[in-house]
Amino acid sequence: MVKWSKPAQIDLKQIHGYIAKDSKLYAQKVSSEIIDKSEKLNTFPEIGRIVPEIGDTNIRELLIYSYRLIYEVFHDKVEVLALIHSKRNFIRDLLDVHRHEKN
Repeated sequence: MVKWSKPAQIDLKQIHGYIAKDSKLYAQKVSSEIIDKSEKLNTFPEIGRIVPEIGDTNIRELLIYSYRLIYEVFHDKVEVLALIHSKRNFIRDLLDVHRHEKN
């Protein structure tokens, strides 16, 4: 089962809103593709690469358009932790913030 954390849901909504300022159609396309690709994690949870900044084999990412879908693999589920722009300076603290917000 793929579960989206609250912070990741907010990330997706913000990305959709930002893109929709220029094109509602493209915003819908990008959002749908992100969700569709996240659902593939049900079958192939280790398809993404290990997040280089973290190095934990359970925390992985899929690159979708110019976004990094950061997720954690558990034995019974996959949880999407964050969705960030690939040009954003990603640091472990960002992931820690997302984890604390979901609790």
